[in-house]
Amino acid sequence: MTRRRFYAPPEAFSPDGRAAQLSAEETRHLRNVLRLKPGDEIFLFDGAGKEFQGQVDTVARDTTEVSVIDQVDPAQPESSLNLTLAVALVKGEKFDLVIQKATELGVTRIIPVMTSRADVRIKGDADAERKMTRWERIALEATKQCGRARLMKIERPKTFSDLVRCGDKDPIAMTDASEYACAPVEDRSDVRIMFAERQGTRLSEVLSDGKGHGGKGQWQTVTALIGPEGGWADDEIDQALAAGWKIVTLGGRILRAETAAIVAATLLQHRFGDLR
Repeated sequence: MTRRRFYAPPEAFSPDGRAAQLSAEETRHLRNVLRLKPGDEIFLFDGAGKEFQGQVDTVARDTTEVSVIDQVDPAQPESSLNLTLAVALVKGEKFDLVIQKATELGVTRIIPVMTSRADVRIKGDADAERKMTRWERIALEATKQCGRARLMKIERPKTFSDLVRCGDKDPIAMTDASEYACAPVEDRSDVRIMFAERQGTRLSEVLSDGKGHGGKGQWQTVTALIGPEGGWADDEIDQALAAGWKIVTLGGRILRAETAAIVAATLLQHRFGDLR
């Protein structure tokens, strides 16, 4: 039987962990869509990797009280690969699709990237917040569907320059406010791959180039960078190379940005994660 899963963040649980309270949105889904009633079994996941068996106690207009019966194994385990997918901003539904499929594929983190040829521009903090809210909602629904108990993290949009220099870390302001510091390339422990339509080698060559992460032949932390539909500018490829990124070209066909993101995640999860 398919688990009827609901999101309850850690703060939704009582101090003793024996009860939890669902939000108004989760309550509407429980009551109006699934038509569950007191006494019915449900499962709760906290977004941090834990899942619980529970029982509906009371259903009100904007909240549901749940008794926690036991902690259980998540419906699906997390991948052993810590995979960050950095994707150039593309138009609405296409980026929504990337968020959904990246969640299903076990991606750990998404970083939206502002590039010179990106289809979408961020128009200030309010626009960024609206987009973040939408993406987080899509990721949550995909998490429920695919059985993960840990929410994929969605970072605030980054400029291309900040991303290639600092990866998923925010640059640290130095004394001069116009300058920023990042971890030196030699101190980085992750593998960074930029997928490009030119100037790259085949992924198979990169995978067999020797040692991989930590010299063990097994990459554990990877950041994969996917470009916009207009492709990378020459100076962007040059910046990535100078910052130590590996440039990879996928075959002889030009893929749409959203297709490339899904393909990259699938290939890396197959090679180093749990899609085997």
